[in-house]
Amino acid sequence: MADAALRLQVLLEKLLGTPLPVRIRAWDGSRSGPPGAPALVVHNRRAVRRLLYRPGELGLARAWVAGDLDIEGDLYTVLDLLAGLVWERGDDARGTLEILRDPEARAAVRGLVRLGGLPLPPAPPPEEVRRPRHLHTRRTDKRAISHHYDVGNDFYELVLGPSMVYSCAYWQAPPPEGTLEDAQRDKLDLVCRKLGLKAGMRLLDVGCGWGSMAVHAAREYGVDVVGITLSQEQAAYARKRVADEGLTDKVEIRVQDYRDVADGPYDAVSSIGMAEHVGAERYLEYADVLHALLKPGGRLLNHQIGRRPQRDESSYQVDEFIDAYVFPDGELQPVGVTVAQLERAGFEVRDVEALREHYALTLRRWVANLEDHWDRAVRLTGPGRARVWRLYMAASALAFERNRIGVNQVLAVRTPDSGASGMPLRARVWGG
Repeated sequence: MADAALRLQVLLEKLLGTPLPVRIRAWDGSRSGPPGAPALVVHNRRAVRRLLYRPGELGLARAWVAGDLDIEGDLYTVLDLLAGLVWERGDDARGTLEILRDPEARAAVRGLVRLGGLPLPPAPPPEEVRRPRHLHTRRTDKRAISHHYDVGNDFYELVLGPSMVYSCAYWQAPPPEGTLEDAQRDKLDLVCRKLGLKAGMRLLDVGCGWGSMAVHAAREYGVDVVGITLSQEQAAYARKRVADEGLTDKVEIRVQDYRDVADGPYDAVSSIGMAEHVGAERYLEYADVLHALLKPGGRLLNHQIGRRPQRDESSYQVDEFIDAYVFPDGELQPVGVTVAQLERAGFEVRDVEALREHYALTLRRWVANLEDHWDRAVRLTGPGRARVWRLYMAASALAFERNRIGVNQVLAVRTPDSGASGMPLRARVWGG
């Protein structure tokens, strides 16, 4: 009798203490759960063992990446439904000790063990990277950047589109009225205008990616740009773009750590989507280095993802899935902490612009690009890595939409002792 789905549903609901919001389709063809709801497809018993050995987010992620678990229906809807069980239950979540004290929950665990088959822990998927702690040395940072960015330039072209900008776009109108390419161009131009770039200035682009900001600033504003990255693949791609644009006399791309830049001062510094890799313990050092690289009166534009603050900041933990599969050693901090650290380094913060909704729109466009080119993406990176990216970007889009995380452009000035910041009296004009 095919009844694995019903057994899974009953056991999981006992264990979680709440009804499952999704249907289950199991490896024996059985189905169970709320009619009309999207379904979790459990392809094999190994998925059950993964969840038993690592309950919660990491176990689900391992099963997804390995292909043991799939989704039938809209990915965003399923992730939103599961968020209440996995990520957002807070004080309502049943702790391990409570489960062990509850006879029905203990019986559910035993039932899942029997259903899962041989009680051996499955090996994590090969795409997983696990390290004991975040060191943020030059060596570990380079290795973490390589894991994330050296996936292959062809793969990133599929996801990011022709702009090859891997950070939040700036939408004048949401899709389909606005295109991703226009929104990314507008974001680069917004950064250039905030920095007050003019012909003849020197710009340092920290974490330059595939060279989009460097090319735009040199071509449209006539500045001389040094772009730095720790990714060999990014640097090779960026150098070719610079050459194709005829800008080799204006743009230099280096494989270099920001801590090793020694040819300042610069008139302006852009850091777009890079500071998330710095780490909380190193953030003041990062701010100090950029402050020292700027001329008096020079501006920094720091574009960075931030998380919501917690009442007890000591309880903050890095997201397990992101740390293991996407951004090893990446850390998020609240925007207030970012502003405070920049000011401790000597900067005067002049403007903070939140672009949270813009990143949600950007991520949904990237997910659509990946899904539209799924077969080629799998050929380029393998099914596991492609599944990592689909889950990571879709879950991140929902996190931005639900205000679990945000992204902010912080404009700061190395204001000289005279107090003359060089900023206009009305940097932004509000309306509407």
